[in-house]
Amino acid sequence: MEAKEFFEKFKHSAEAMKQQMPDMMNGFSTLFAKVMKDGALKVHEKELIALGIAVAMQCTPCIRLHVKKCFEAGATNEQVLEAASVAVMMAGGPAYTHIPIVLETLKSLELE
Repeated sequence: MEAKEFFEKFKHSAEAMKQQMPDMMNGFSTLFAKVMKDGALKVHEKELIALGIAVAMQCTPCIRLHVKKCFEAGATNEQVLEAASVAVMMAGGPAYTHIPIVLETLKSLELE
């Protein structure tokens, strides 16, 4: 599934989760909001860390969502790619095989 298709489908999935699993969604949303705000680290730095973890853990949906959130927080393409590169250095080949997802998502978001 390509990035644009993923984002459209995820929007609908999130709505379904809100309706069918409101406690889980509220709990996760609260945790996310509390952790992913400016503090000692700025939001874009936290998003770059989250992206690196997503690549290292080989979580395709997480990669797509955090690439988008990196951009929304003001990170550059170069910062996104560097964070993904650090993940490859730490996690090796399995992370390396997920870099095309980062690249495809970047390309998709540039076209919006």
